[in-house]
Amino acid sequence: MTDNLIERDKVDALKRYINTSRRMVITCHISPDGDAMGSSLALCRILRNAGKEVKVITPDTPPKYLMFLPGAEHIVVYSRFENFANKLLAETDLIFCLDYNDPKRVDLVSPGLLASPAPKVMIDHHLYPDTFPDLVISHPEVSSTSALIYKVISAVGMQRFIDFEAATAIYTGMMTDTGNFSYNSNDPSLYRIIARLLEKGIDKDWIYKKVYFNNSINRLRLNGYAMSQKLEHFAEHKAALITLTRKELNEYHYQKGDTEDLVNRPLTCPDIVYSIFLREETDYIKVSTRSKGSFPVNKMCSEYFNGGGHLNAAGGEFYGTLDEAVARLHEAMPEFDHYLPE
Repeated sequence: MTDNLIERDKVDALKRYINTSRRMVITCHISPDGDAMGSSLALCRILRNAGKEVKVITPDTPPKYLMFLPGAEHIVVYSRFENFANKLLAETDLIFCLDYNDPKRVDLVSPGLLASPAPKVMIDHHLYPDTFPDLVISHPEVSSTSALIYKVISAVGMQRFIDFEAATAIYTGMMTDTGNFSYNSNDPSLYRIIARLLEKGIDKDWIYKKVYFNNSINRLRLNGYAMSQKLEHFAEHKAALITLTRKELNEYHYQKGDTEDLVNRPLTCPDIVYSIFLREETDYIKVSTRSKGSFPVNKMCSEYFNGGGHLNAAGGEFYGTLDEAVARLHEAMPEFDHYLPE
């Protein structure tokens, strides 16, 4: 079941890479989300089932709420095991680049990744893929890299290696990158994939609870504070903005993943078309955006925040102060008013 999505020459090339490689490394972007983790751990499990030696490297520590995924405990975190990770990259036979379109998205992993003599295969769904990989399988029309992994694995004839563990990871990535199938999710093939995953024995209700019913008291309080005290509404632009400083995050004992769904919440208001969340990190501002309809937050992130993504879900980074990032947003808003619905 591939819907003839993957070009035949790329299918043949990927088969050759897999068949001629024994040791493989899978990489994903910094601050891995459900799709990065789901696609990476699913592909790792599938390739191991096929008899390959596979390691997953993440640039930094994954969020706790995703550590239930099968194989998550074996991830090599680059920020903690730099020398070991670089050794893996240097000595592997094949590198997969999942859920990112540019080497800068893997942060400190990038030098070791680019220096490795191993062939590199990108499987991704973001716009404008870089040309560094030897093989690029890029389909921005697919809602998640996890769904694309399913299609790719089916195309190369390895569907039999998708077991319960791999299916759980794939579904998690598909679910989280569509907001539990509430956006970018009208493709009928998505639900055909879900049917196949259910046949592998996954419990989609259990997965939903593991991802979304995993709050701590600190997380609830942080999100309550953000919504009650830090939400700004710009009615003339049909936009909402939430900002959180590093001091505020620390006051609520912030942990990775605690603000994962915050940017989506203003969109429950009918008169808000797009939402922006700015979070202060140590040396940059993390930008997250979501939108409804045809409003292109990916274009806003690309032009103003060194990022990109999808029409309704995008992100970026701003290298400056939080106040400067807010000023940059105020500069951008009028430029995008012509995309607003009447």
